[in-house]
Amino acid sequence: MTDLLYSDVEEDLRASVRDLLKAKAGAEALLARVETAEPYDLKLWRTLADEVGVAGLAVPEELGGHGASAREVAVVAEELGRSVAPVPFLGSVVLATTALVHAGARDFVGKLAAGQAIGALAVPLSTAPGAGFPSSVTASPEGKLSGRVGTVADASVADLLVVPAAGPDGPALYVVSAADATVTELVSFDLTRRVADVVLSEAPATLVASGPEAAAALEQALLFGAGILASEQTGVAEWALTETVTYLKGRYQFGRPVGGFQSLKHRLANLYTDLVLARAAARNAADALATGTDVPISVAVAQARNAPIAVRATEEAIQLHGGIGMTWEHPAHLYLKRAKADEIALGTPGRHRARLAELIDLPA
Repeated sequence: MTDLLYSDVEEDLRASVRDLLKAKAGAEALLARVETAEPYDLKLWRTLADEVGVAGLAVPEELGGHGASAREVAVVAEELGRSVAPVPFLGSVVLATTALVHAGARDFVGKLAAGQAIGALAVPLSTAPGAGFPSSVTASPEGKLSGRVGTVADASVADLLVVPAAGPDGPALYVVSAADATVTELVSFDLTRRVADVVLSEAPATLVASGPEAAAALEQALLFGAGILASEQTGVAEWALTETVTYLKGRYQFGRPVGGFQSLKHRLANLYTDLVLARAAARNAADALATGTDVPISVAVAQARNAPIAVRATEEAIQLHGGIGMTWEHPAHLYLKRAKADEIALGTPGRHRARLAELIDLPA
């Protein structure tokens, strides 16, 4: 059995990312940024992509990346979940880059892996693995794309759009410059990860995969995204528990710390148990993605388990912080919004449970 404990390399990577996020994406800076017209911190993203190297972590060395695995990507996602930093990690590194790697698009992969460009996978953020190939965009015989895709994650800051389209000969995967598309940012429930509508009208595009290869590349990107998202949800839940324990230790009532009351201890213990289970499921999914073993099953289990845990942990954080937890001045609401948005991203828990039942031949 594979060792699911964090390796020394993974812990070193975690420390580097956490230190940077503490310095550049603290609660005060985060609250100040998300309400502005430029919610994404692209300066922080360039530091993460260039200096820490997160943009090319899981990209093979021969394609210009660092040759790491999904386990390292999951560690970064976990830390970004703890900070809900507004950077395009999910859209660019996890979804777009993975699709291009499996499509064999060397030139485009190199740009994304080097942090020279930001990518976005042009599918609705709610698209689950196994959902089939989308047909909202069509390609002409000349290779020009027309159509509309709604709620695309991180599209508003993307330079390249990876677009699944119905080509003349079936499913196809194209790359379109964002400058050739109309990208309209929507009012997102999650203020730290924006979604946008993408409209293409005879947009020039580069074909990178077609037929079964295109469908497989898209499916691999969605599976990878859902599996890595479980680690982000673990980070969100960990922040909620850690911050709540700290608050309850320092908040006094009737001459004693609020955290000393037995009923609150029980609630915190339940959250801790949930967090342990979430981390185990997320680590198993990341390891499955790294080794290629039982990937669809491991991802479905992790998403079905972790999405509700992140929501419950953040709801409890707001409740147990009392009045301050209800205010816009405290970051707890940003974590609850991220958890709720993640609950429908890349498939709802119910969708993943249904998918799991199919995979293990569980009768309806």
